[in-house]
Amino acid sequence: MEESVVADFVGRVHTPDVESGDPVRGRVLLSQRRLVLASTDARTTVPLSRVFDVVVGTVPGDLQSFFSDSVTVAYERAGTRSTALVEGEPDDMERFTRVLFKALLRNVTVTVRHPAKVGGRVTDATDRTATVSLSSGAIGFVDVDEPFSVDLSTVIDYDRTNRTLAGKRRPALVFRHVPENRTVTSIVTVPDERSLNVLGRYIRLEYEEVRTEVEELDPTEDELEVLVSIYSAGGEASVSQVVTGDATRTSMILESLRESGLVVDGETGATLTRKGRMVVTAYLESVNS
Repeated sequence: MEESVVADFVGRVHTPDVESGDPVRGRVLLSQRRLVLASTDARTTVPLSRVFDVVVGTVPGDLQSFFSDSVTVAYERAGTRSTALVEGEPDDMERFTRVLFKALLRNVTVTVRHPAKVGGRVTDATDRTATVSLSSGAIGFVDVDEPFSVDLSTVIDYDRTNRTLAGKRRPALVFRHVPENRTVTSIVTVPDERSLNVLGRYIRLEYEEVRTEVEELDPTEDELEVLVSIYSAGGEASVSQVVTGDATRTSMILESLRESGLVVDGETGATLTRKGRMVVTAYLESVNS
């Protein structure tokens, strides 16, 4: 099969072959089979089949002060684990990140159960084999009787687990997302840990950023009560449906939630945003644990 270049730009790189402790200017070349990082004094080739993890935006150790828009690629090399770091202009890095994940997950076959749950209701969906298909901001599951796609911006919860299929324990991802104002749980069982890591990282690209914002919030008990009331009403509710006491105070609480980005005004009342649903999900899990 012909090997074509899918990304080619000049940025800053650091690999085990770079003698300097600091990142150096280098050329970044990515094909469907390998990543090549070339500087004046070193050239590192990373077969994509050896890559077992990709981290976007987080740089380990002393290199944190040098890298901003960055990607860390973890791979096996001569029986040991190594990392290669790439930094570039935002536009270059956005494209590089997208095509890197696409190349790493090309032709990966998974087993999906979708929807495994709608809200809290377990469905009768069965396990089906599908092929992963990535697009900008979304992950699709194709080559199946009912293909579907998940918008990464709707993911509100994510977990790693193991499932037994055909008598064998395999790694799996369980994630919740909110298409059309309903919470849907999907389960994806993958063939190996490498695929689990890479697919999980892709699903979490946007989720992690929002989760960090959610963790910085500290809603009051009254605010949580209103959020849960809206959630119980299906994700959208009028003031009369969420009043827990004084209507004026409830209106003030709703205004505070709007300022925090947890609710917005919908057609019939206050509607939970993605962050609002994530706050409710975390709260309900803490209560039920």
